[in-house]
Amino acid sequence: MKIIYNRFFPFGTFWAINIFGIIFCRVDKGRLPEVVKNHEYIHTLQQREMLFVGFYIFYVVEWLYRLIKTRNFMKAYYSISFEREAYAYQNDLDYKYKRRKFAWKKLILN
Repeated sequence: MKIIYNRFFPFGTFWAINIFGIIFCRVDKGRLPEVVKNHEYIHTLQQREMLFVGFYIFYVVEWLYRLIKTRNFMKAYYSISFEREAYAYQNDLDYKYKRRKFAWKKLILN
């Protein structure tokens, strides 16, 4: 997993963003803790199983749906099934070894 530290991306309060398995991190926020690396690695696994482009299409569609439903940018973000899986297991550093493919699917309807 490649990590690129920079001064501009991601925007706002976000610490890191995973694009095609490469993590972009704001240098002013400091080094990424293992928990955040694990969160982003879970996203890499999700992206791989959806052939990357499928992940981004589904991510945006689900976020738009949740945005309409909640009318709140951050609530919509936190309720995306991909994010819910990553946040739920980010503290389990062994999760990447025992994770089942498409584990995020069970969180779509919740």
